Amino acid sequence: MVARLVGKKLGDALGQPFIIDNRPGASGNIGADLVARSAPDGYTLLVTGPGVLVANSHLYKKLPFDPAKDFAPVIRLVNQPNILIVHPSVQASNVKAFIALAKSRPGKVSVGSAGIGTGQDIAAQQFALMTGADILNVPYKGGAPALTDLLGGQIDAMFETAPTAMPYIKQGKVKALAITSAKRSSLLPDLPTVSEAGVSGYESVTWIGMLAPAATPKAIVDQLNAEIQKVLAGEVGKQLTELSLDPIGGTPRDYSDAIRSDAVVYAKIIKAANIQPQ
Repeated sequence: MVARLVGKKLGDALGQPFIIDNRPGASGNIGADLVARSAPDGYTLLVTGPGVLVANSHLYKKLPFDPAKDFAPVIRLVNQPNILIVHPSVQASNVKAFIALAKSRPGKVSVGSAGIGTGQDIAAQQFALMTGADILNVPYKGGAPALTDLLGGQIDAMFETAPTAMPYIKQGKVKALAITSAKRSSLLPDLPTVSEAGVSGYESVTWIGMLAPAATPKAIVDQLNAEIQKVLAGEVGKQLTELSLDPIGGTPRDYSDAIRSDAVVYAKIIKAANIQPQ
């Protein structure tokens, strides 16, 4: 979705169509490997989140690419918070009650995710570590099947991406307990952050960014960065905000720093959760 919104405007600005080629599989490794092996000419780019760049090196014994060396960061496009949502049958209307429920039923309160090491999973693992709640982590092969089971009552909760969760919250199909960002969302101003709701210092936000193959000339990277900055500052930025996404922008160095920072955080959480590489 983010790639399509940005790509359309970027194509208009550069007079060059941007084709979105979804390459799912292996937690994003298939698409990332394609870009890593592509010609460094600015014509093949990667739009991805931290799963590929910082989590997968801890989740896979061997990757077909080097996340730290095979890509040239272009720009961080958006930050994407998750919302802790629960099935209406769950006897918890706030975060403290949810923590108490999980502690009263060790290993029984199920929390789904889009898969091990995804932003949703990291948010849940971090929540469990910071609260001492003994939750049952249920990884799925994607966010859609996890959400389907939550709506059907097969699992109790999940940390769902804000744009996806929003319609179901408004329809009353799930209960929203808190948002994982440092600040409240303007779209749900009455929904507290997890930190406000009792887990002081908690923040878990997934970014989405654009990268090029490692040897891409700096001039190309800088041109793409400058044009995307303009896109994010315009109508596309407003559209992304309406989807509860936070347009970021910044320099390639800013994005590189964010990747390195998250690599440290993810490594600590994955190690503490005793997740073994496959």
